[in-house]
Formats: sequence, structure tokens, C-alpha cells
Amino acid sequence: MTDSFFSDALLRPTRRNLMTMMGGAALALSLPNMSASAENAVLRFAISAFPPNLNPWENTGATAGTVKLMLMRGLTGYSEKGELVGELAESWKLVDQTTYAFKLRDNAFFHNGKPVTSADIAYSLKKILADDSTAYLKRDLSVIKDVEIVDDKSFRLKLSEPSATLLYILGNCDCPMISADSTATEIIGAGPFRKKNDERGVFIEVERFDKFYKVGQPSVKGVRFVVYSDENLRYAALEAGDVDLIEYVPWQKFDAAEANPQLDIQTSLGPFMFLLFNASKGPFADARVRQAIGYAIERQDVVDAAFAGRGEPLLGFPNPQGSPFNLSDPASEWRYDPEKAKAMLAEAGYPNGFECRLLATSTYGMHQDTASVVQAHLQVIGINATLQLPDWGSRITAGKNGDYDIAVHGTSSFFNDPDALAALLRTSSGSFLQSFGFKSERIDALLQKGRAELDPVKREAIYKDLVRAYFEEVPQVPLNWRQQAYATNVKVKGFKNLPGFLNVLSGYTIDQITLG
Repeated sequence: MTDSFFSDALLRPTRRNLMTMMGGAALALSLPNMSASAENAVLRFAISAFPPNLNPWENTGATAGTVKLMLMRGLTGYSEKGELVGELAESWKLVDQTTYAFKLRDNAFFHNGKPVTSADIAYSLKKILADDSTAYLKRDLSVIKDVEIVDDKSFRLKLSEPSATLLYILGNCDCPMISADSTATEIIGAGPFRKKNDERGVFIEVERFDKFYKVGQPSVKGVRFVVYSDENLRYAALEAGDVDLIEYVPWQKFDAAEANPQLDIQTSLGPFMFLLFNASKGPFADARVRQAIGYAIERQDVVDAAFAGRGEPLLGFPNPQGSPFNLSDPASEWRYDPEKAKAMLAEAGYPNGFECRLLATSTYGMHQDTASVVQAHLQVIGINATLQLPDWGSRITAGKNGDYDIAVHGTSSFFNDPDALAALLRTSSGSFLQSFGFKSERIDALLQKGRAELDPVKREAIYKDLVRAYFEEVPQVPLNWRQQAYATNVKVKGFKNLPGFLNVLSGYTIDQITLG
């Protein structure tokens, strides 16, 4: 399976000419379905970017993941408290260290009205694991060696080795189960909403699926995702009552949101910012140069300039908030030391620095501001970095193709365990979330060993070794934790900003939103 199997079946443009003439936010205010009566039933969610696509198993950013959670669900998911819960799976049990037995919900249906069956699960997993698959989680799920169908509602996953985190991986928004009746032009999910309409670059509308398996949910008739790429316009729309919920509250607006009695703001210290490298060629193919960059950046400057002080410097391995392990290691941290950075560059053969391209994106102010701080600090150690600020879709493509030398990025992975970082740190598979061309048998082995170990004491020891490998081989350079916020009108009840790395899966709680 390749990404082209799904094309853009879930995103069909209808009025592109209008987008050429007008900004997405301005146009959204004039479109239909915004009457007072509709506001009581349809949640208006201002998003930061139009999803590049909604292919079920491709990762194209957190916003796309949120929209996908409306349309498709997987076997597991997360509650409003961040606890692992069943979605399509009603229950499961570990039969032995390499066998999980699952029971599907009797009342789970796809949007074509057909029940969710074990055959559909087998179809989805086999598509993800196919030799030609480019699914984001293909490698993570490769531990599954067979799907054994017991009956229509029961199946077993046979694993090649134990997995301490399989159930969490199955709860990822990029791991939905789709109907075996799906085609290249129609992807059939079992989410709480069905696709209704969209205008590329402007909005996506979904409507309630009346056969959703959670009784009484979703509570709203639909969700209208409206694109406000400008973060200040996005916040202004919330203040004006034009939308009910926004993602990525501008950090400069946190104080105002907290002081506004008509708004609720929920923050989570989970996402983090970091630098990626083109490790396939040039200076950044040398780990010593990547190490030097780690010492060159004053991280508090990034927190202050890009996040209005709403964050914390991150000096070493990004062990997520809520992790069961204490992996602190002062000997494996990059403290600000530009002189040491210069010395390491000289050792690597670059005593006079060099020229390079620094990739970020024009879509997110936090990425631009972070890149500006990084650019200034690189200049101090003799590296002249030219900023490149494409839109988000183009940023993803450049990352996948290695069309950069150094890149700013931010993410929060998908569950609160060091293993959640595997997709970011292991040998590059062409993901825009990884350093292009990075290879490390050492890191790969430690990640594999940690995932296959079920004893938590032994797992912690493995991850302490991973912390040292991270520091020495530099698959990325961490910059800072950032507070991530959603804000709502006070009439929105039930939405929760999930803790830590689960922040990007907060869309799971849209099911339970009510509008007062």
C-alpha cells in the first residue's frame, strides 16, 4: 500500500477560486451554516492549518490528526483523564507474552452501516504492514506477525516478541481501523462524525454519525473546522464569538484568555521544540557538528521569544511528562556554552563555520520565532543560516525529501512513555519528524529492547542507556518544553486538554462536548 492508495478522497476542493481572492479566516465568516440556531448544535473549531490530507495511516500533523479522530477510530483510545480505554475494542487480555485476545464492540458500525468485524481489523492491519506500505506506524506495528480471526467479533494478535506499548500505539490517531469495503475514493471509518463538506484551505464540516457506539455521543450535531492560519485572528475570532474552540492559543494571549470571564483556557506542558538535521551529507552528517549546535543555543531565549515565557528549557532527552521513569542525567545535557560549540566545530573541521539552510514554516509563529532565535545563536559560532519559511504542507514535503540542512520542529508524540519517541529517534524512514538520513544501530537496538521488556525496572535501565546514546549520537537537538493551550467559549463543556504527550490526542474528548 502507498499513500496514493487513498489520494485525497476525504478532502475535495469545491471553490478554490474564492481562496485565491480571500484569506481563509475572512471567507469563513461569510459562509453558510453560521446562523444563531446552528451555533447551538454545531461546534465551530478554529484550526491553524488545513490538513494536507486525511489519509488514515499517514502523519501530517496534529491538526490533521484531530480531524481524523472525528471520522475514524482505532481499537483503543484515551479518556478525558488520559487513561487508555477501548474504542472499537470492548476488551482485551494478554493471553501470553506474545498474544493479545480482543473482543470488538457489538454496537460498533462503519459509516456505511455495516458492523465492525474482525475481518475489517485484519484488513486494516495487513494494509498497514504490507511490504509497499508507507504507513507512519508500520515499523511500530511490525511486531504483529499475524491476525488470527476467531469470529466476527473476536480476534487475536500474535506478536513476534513481547510489546510493553502496543496498546498505546493502537490508540494513535494514525492507527484507525477502516472498513474492508474502503476504496481509493471512499475511506470508510467508524468515527463519531461523517464527512459532510469541505473547501480546501478554508473549512471542513462533519456531521454526527447516529450509529456511533458511545451511547449519547457525540453530543453536538456536527463540527465545523475553520482555518485561521493567523494565530491572532484565530484568537480574535474566539473573543468575538465567531468560533467556540481554538487550538494553539498564541502564547502572548494566555494572560488575556485567563482574565476573560467568557473564555476558558486549558494548558498542558507536553509538546517540545527541537532541531532536526540533514544527516545524509554536509556538515550535519558529523555528530560532532550536531553536538556543537546543542551547546550553541540559549534555550531560555527560545522560551521567552517564541512562547512568552510559557515553557521550560529542555537540555537533554525529552522524557515525557507523566513518564513512569526518572531518566534525568546531568552528564547528558547541552548547557549553553558557545565557546565549547566553537571548539567542537573546529575539531570537526569547521573552524570558520559554514553556510546552511534553516527550515521552519510560515504557518506557525512559534516555529518562525524559534528559528529566528536559533539563527542568531548560530551566527555567534560562525554558522550563517538562511531562513526558509514555506507553508505547512510544503514544510512537510521538504522534511520528507531532506530539502534542508537544519530544521526547526515541534511535537509531543502520542503517549507518555519513552517508547513514544521511537518514531522520532530511530534510523530515518523518511518521516518529516526525523533527521533526514540519520542512522544509529545503537539507538535502534535500545528502542527495540525497551519496547520488548515488560519488567519496568529493567525498562528504566534500558532507557537510561538510551539517554546517553541520544546525547552522543544526536538524532535531534532538544530546545524546550512548551505550554500548549486550547481555549473555548465558556458555553463549551466537556472538552479536555489531555496531559503530556497526549495533548495532540485531545480530539478524543470532542465526543463529549456540549454547547450551553
